[in-house]
Parts: sequence; structure tokens; C-alpha cells
Amino acid sequence: MSQKILVAIDASDRGQMVFNEALSLAKATAANLMLLHVLSSEEEGSPNVSMIGLEYYPTVAGELTEMHRKQWTEYEGRGLKMLQSYTEQASNAGVVAEFTQNLGSPGRTICEMARTWQADLIVIGRRGHSGISELLLGSVSNYVLHHAPCSVLTVQESTQVDSTVAHDQQTAVMS
Repeated sequence: MSQKILVAIDASDRGQMVFNEALSLAKATAANLMLLHVLSSEEEGSPNVSMIGLEYYPTVAGELTEMHRKQWTEYEGRGLKMLQSYTEQASNAGVVAEFTQNLGSPGRTICEMARTWQADLIVIGRRGHSGISELLLGSVSNYVLHHAPCSVLTVQESTQVDSTVAHDQQTAVMS
């Protein structure tokens, strides 16, 4: 049985950590990777132009709409470049990888992709929000942990998971 690891990444430093962890696991278990970037206005660095109240200024609203469309196209392009780069790194390491970039709510999109692709494991980053801030801000990793159709490995932003420990945990999970 081929093992399949879904890697939910973004353009942050955390995304690089998540990819590195997933690549280590894939090499150790001969798994295939599916790299997923979710296009969302929730992601840091995504274009976000507020249009509230601008219906009274059609020229300004039109210019902002065009500016937002251009920024969004650039954002999509950066995401695809990132995914292509990670796919090439995986290939150079001898790991079979493919990628997709989908628009949607990050948590729901990740879980749906895991179901569709029949992933055995999801590797995802975690910012470290807890308590009230997690409740108020929401948490993609928390949503995925509670709704995923398979096991989930979270990689904490402030500390990188030790690959040996992660490999031991993964071997136990997939056995």
C-alpha cells in the first residue's frame, strides 16, 4: 500500500518547516506527497482590500477592484512558484510529489483534499495560538485536527519537530 502525505503549506517560514518535516517523513516511509496551498484572504501576505463604503465613489471602487484583481493574480503566481519549487526539491530528494493550489476556506479545503486524495496523513503548521486568542482568531490546525479523515501531524512554528521523533511517531501511526 502506497502511503500518501498531504502537506498543507503557505508562504510563511512555517511553510518551509512543514515541507521539510513532510519531506523527511516521506523519505523515511517511501510515501508520496501532495503539496497543497490554499488561496485565502486569511493567509498572511494575501491581498486584502476593503471595499466597505466605497459604493458612493464608483471611480475609486473600480480602481481598487482592478488593483485587488492584479494583486490576487500575483498572489496566485507566487503560490504556484512556491509549490513548483517544493515539488522540485522533493523530486531531487527522490520523493514523488505533486501539487495543487485551491481557493477556499483553509481548514475545509485541507480536509476535503485529504478525503479526495485519500491521504494517510496531513502535515500542517501551527502558529501557537491558544486559549482566548485561538477562540477569537480561529485556528486552521485546530479545525483540521477535529475534521480530518486521517491522522494529522502539526509542526509548531516556534520549535521545529525533531525529525527522528516525528519519524518514530509516524511509523507508529502508519503501522
